[in-house]
Amino acid sequence: MKYGKLLASFVLAMVLFLFPLSAQAASSSSITRSAGDELKGKDYSGQNLIGTEFTNVNLENANFSNADLRGGVFNGTVLQGVNLHGVDFSNGIAYLAKFRGANLSDAIFTDAMMLRSTFDDVDITGADFTNAVLDGPQVKKLCAKATGVNPKTGVDTRESLGCK
Repeated sequence: MKYGKLLASFVLAMVLFLFPLSAQAASSSSITRSAGDELKGKDYSGQNLIGTEFTNVNLENANFSNADLRGGVFNGTVLQGVNLHGVDFSNGIAYLAKFRGANLSDAIFTDAMMLRSTFDDVDITGADFTNAVLDGPQVKKLCAKATGVNPKTGVDTRESLGCK
C-alpha cells in the first residue's frame, strides 16, 4: 500500500510536469489595473467585448450601452454610475463588483455568475436575470424594484429573478 501511494504521487507529478495547466497570457481582451490606466467614463458603447476581463479597475461612469459582453468578467471592479443599458452579459462573471447607481435596464444577464456583487440604487427595468446566480440579499433588494420585460428575450424581470 505504501508503494502504491508513492507510485500514484509519482505518476501525478509526471502528468503535471508533462501536461501543465494552461496559463493564459495577458491580451487585449484582458484589462487589469496598471499605473496610468484611466478607465473612468470611458466609452465602450456598442463594442464587441466578448470574453473581455476587467479586473480590479475603476470603471466609474463608463458607457457600455448596447455592448456585447457575453462571457465577460468584472472581477473586483467598481461600476458606479456605469451605463449597461441593453448590454448582453450572458454567461459573464461579476465577482465582488460594485454596481452602485448603474443603469442595467434592458440588459441580459442570463446564466451570469454575480456572487459577492452589490446592486445599490440600480435601474433594472426590463433586465433579464434568467438562471443568473446572485447572493440572496441582493436578489431581495432587486426584487423590490424589479419591473418591465426585456425587449430582446421577452422575459419579465421579476420572473427572471424568481421574485415572489
